[in-house]
Amino acid sequence: MSNLPAIPLNTLLNKIMEAFDLTALGRLRNDTDEISHLDEAKSIKDKIYNYGPIADYRKHTLHYVMKSLGHLPTPLLNSLIEYLDGPTSKQYLHVDAHLRLILAVNSKLKKPLQISQMAELRKKFAVDAVAMQSPQVWRKATSPIKHNLSPLKCASKKKPSQVNWQDETIVNADNGSMRVRCYHAGAEQVDFRNQTVRTTTDSLYNPDEIVMLFFHGGGFCIGDVDTHHEFCHSVCAQTGWPIVSVDYRLAPEHPSPAALRDCIHAYSWVVKNCHSLGASPDRIVIAGDSAGGGLSTLIAQQVSTPTEEAWADLGADGQTTFDLLKALPSPLAQLLLYPVTDVENDYPSWELYGEGLLLEHEDVAIFDAACLDHSPLPRQHVLNSPMFGNNDHVCPTYVVTAELDVLRDEAFAYAKQLHSHGVKVKTHIVLGAPHGFINLMSVHKKLGDETKHIIEGFSNFARRLIKKEKSGLSSSANSL
Repeated sequence: MSNLPAIPLNTLLNKIMEAFDLTALGRLRNDTDEISHLDEAKSIKDKIYNYGPIADYRKHTLHYVMKSLGHLPTPLLNSLIEYLDGPTSKQYLHVDAHLRLILAVNSKLKKPLQISQMAELRKKFAVDAVAMQSPQVWRKATSPIKHNLSPLKCASKKKPSQVNWQDETIVNADNGSMRVRCYHAGAEQVDFRNQTVRTTTDSLYNPDEIVMLFFHGGGFCIGDVDTHHEFCHSVCAQTGWPIVSVDYRLAPEHPSPAALRDCIHAYSWVVKNCHSLGASPDRIVIAGDSAGGGLSTLIAQQVSTPTEEAWADLGADGQTTFDLLKALPSPLAQLLLYPVTDVENDYPSWELYGEGLLLEHEDVAIFDAACLDHSPLPRQHVLNSPMFGNNDHVCPTYVVTAELDVLRDEAFAYAKQLHSHGVKVKTHIVLGAPHGFINLMSVHKKLGDETKHIIEGFSNFARRLIKKEKSGLSSSANSL
C-alpha cells in the first residue's frame, strides 16, 4: 500500500475524526446527550490539550475519538501508523493496529516532563484522563434499588450495575484535609458522620463484606480520584464491593513519604468506618496502579510488620505513624497493577520498553527526582521501596503486569521475593499492554476486556481466601 500524502499531523487526525460519524456511534450507545459536535476550527492539539473543565463531565470528546479509531479498517490504521512513524506489528507482536495508532499519536503529542511544570502537567492529565472515560460512569444511580429480589437472583454471579459515590473529607497525616471518594452499589447514600451501618443492600451486593482501598497511579506526582474514577466505578459495579479511593498528597510539593503516611491514615479511616460501608475490618483489600501499587506494597508490609527504626527517622511524626500502624489489622489481600516496587535496580524491561511507549525512562527519572530529591529520607530507605523491607508476613498478593512496560520485571522480582517468603502470590501478565492500560479500558476493547478479567480474577482470589479462612475456623470448631 502506498504511503499517505505528507500532510500536517493536525490535518490528518482531524480528517480521521471527520470521516467517522461520532454522533451516530453515540446513538447506538444511547449517549447522544453526552456528545458535542467537534469544532472543525480546532486542531487536534486544541481538542486534547484545551479540553473543557473537569467539572463538565457531559463532554467526553476524547473518549469517542479514541474509541472510534478502533472501528477504522485495519489497512487504513496501518497506513496512519506508518505515516506517524509508529510501532509495527513485528515490533509489538501482541498489539493490534488500534492500540499502535494510540501509541503513535501519543509519541507525536508528548512533551518532555519538567519538575517546574508538574502542576501544569497535573491539570492536563486530570482533564485528559476524565475526557477518555465513558460518560456512563459519571451517571450516579438515582433511583432506589428494589429490595424484593429473589434469593436466586441475589445468588447469581451477575452483579447490579448501579453505582453511587460520594466524596468525604478526612484528616491526612499532618492534620490537614484529604479527600476520599467512596463508591457503593445501589442508590443509597452512606452516612459516615453518624456511623450508620448499611444493611439494606449489603447482603445483596456485598455478601463478602469486603471493602477495597484504592491508591491511584501517576508517578507520585499526578493523578487524583477523578483520573481513576472509571476503574473504581467498574470494580464496584462488577464485584459489589464498596471502594474507597484516596486523594493523597503529591510531589514535588509533598515529597516522600507524605503519600505513604496519608495512605496509612486513609487505611485507618477505612478500619474505623468499614461498618458504614457494610464491610468487615478484617476484609479490607488494598489496590493500586503504578505508583499507587507501590504505595500498596509499602502499606501491606508496614501494617503487617511495622519497622520501628524506619519510622524513627521521621522523628515525632514517624513515631505517631508507627503507633498507628501497630493498632491496624492486616489487609486480606492486595491487587497490584504494574506497580513501582524497586527504586534502585534496573531490569531487562527497562532496556526493552524505555522509549516510545506511555511511560519512558525520562518520565521515571523526573518522577523519581520530584518524589525523592527533597525527601527527609535517603533514597535507599525501607519507606521508599518494599524491596528494602521485611516482606515475610505480607498479605496474599495478586500482581498484574503489562508486557510493554519498563516496570514489568521489577513487579515480577517483587512477586518472586514474596513467594520465597511463603506468601501466597498470583501473577498475571497482559500481553500487548502498555503501562497505564487501565486508563484506556473504555476506548480499547481488548484492554477493556482484560481489565474486566483482572477484576474478576482478583475478586475470585479474595473470595477463595475467605472460603479457606472459614474452612479453617470450621475445622477448629469441630476439633474442640
